[in-house]
Amino acid sequence: MQRVKELVEYIAKSLASKPEEVSVALKEKDRAVIIELRVSPDDMGRIIGKAGRTARALRTVVRSATSNAKKKYSVEILD
Repeated sequence: MQRVKELVEYIAKSLASKPEEVSVALKEKDRAVIIELRVSPDDMGRIIGKAGRTARALRTVVRSATSNAKKKYSVEILD
């Protein structure tokens, strides 16, 4: 679970113009883990991408990295 958090944080910091304002938190539910990604309002467009492509790609990477996990992982991008 920690590796997934580090992966999301690494990708988000690589995309952001203000990497010091990137934070990632994990919230566990019964059968799910929600990865909350917070970025600067200035970086929101970079993280979401044109028509949501970057956000979709980030979610795909997380889904692939956790395909063998027993819980479902999802990424929420918060401002």
